Amino acid sequence: MGLETNEIYFNSRLSAKRLHRIILLLSNHHGKRVISIFTVAACQILLVGLCSSLVSAQALDSRLDGPPTAEFHFARLMYSNSPYSRRGRRAGAWMTDYPDAEYHLMDGVNRMTNVEGELVDYYGQGGRLISLAGDRIFDYPWLYAAEVGQWSLSAEEAAKLREYLDRGGFLLVDDFWGDFEWQTFVQSMQRVFPDRPIVEIDEDDPVMHVVFDVDKSTQIPGVNGIPRGSVPHWRGIYDDADRLIVAINFNMDMGDAWEHAADPYYPAQMTAMAYRFAVNYIIYSMTH
Repeated sequence: MGLETNEIYFNSRLSAKRLHRIILLLSNHHGKRVISIFTVAACQILLVGLCSSLVSAQALDSRLDGPPTAEFHFARLMYSNSPYSRRGRRAGAWMTDYPDAEYHLMDGVNRMTNVEGELVDYYGQGGRLISLAGDRIFDYPWLYAAEVGQWSLSAEEAAKLREYLDRGGFLLVDDFWGDFEWQTFVQSMQRVFPDRPIVEIDEDDPVMHVVFDVDKSTQIPGVNGIPRGSVPHWRGIYDDADRLIVAINFNMDMGDAWEHAADPYYPAQMTAMAYRFAVNYIIYSMTH
């Protein structure tokens, strides 16, 4: 899929370039030194250390290469953008809400359940980034994909995802809106399962009650609200044993609810509801 490792690192909260700019601003403001030379030197040491850690981390990155180290990891699917993606071909739509969504949700999962979940830090360490190019996907029973209204799966990737789901894996897709993004999602999903229909999840489905009793009429908003006229749909794909294997959150944005869990302007009741749905999905994937 052509993922550049640097794309992940420079999406993090502090880049070496930004730190270098801070050093310049602190050391010389309109020709006048505003902090001591010792402080500047300390910042420069920090810059060198940050650059060194980035280089060494790229050589061995547990997010991309590491094996499971806990009972449960937040595993995020990496994919290529559709040619029709509003983000273009280069910017990875799969990175939406990363790594803040993981950071907040895993803290909640560990507080709300007895699952031994790996916490995720502000750089995404502890989480897992999953490519469909290899077999690492089979180490993780639960997989999350954001903005699938912009994804594009090749025939080979679709075959690998189908094998994963046929062998007991679980996929949660989230954060896509409107007819155009729905059709883009379905185009790739039909490569995965041309023989399995997408249906509405029934109100009494076990996934709606496995831990919390959740209301499927709920619409989890994005940070910018809900597009006018959009209707929430909790849809899914089932296997031959009537087990839900793909959970589809359409016209809603659980990822934003997790990402902005600590932000006062995002409605707390929606974050709480998004946590409950996530816990249900996780426990269902591990017990059904």
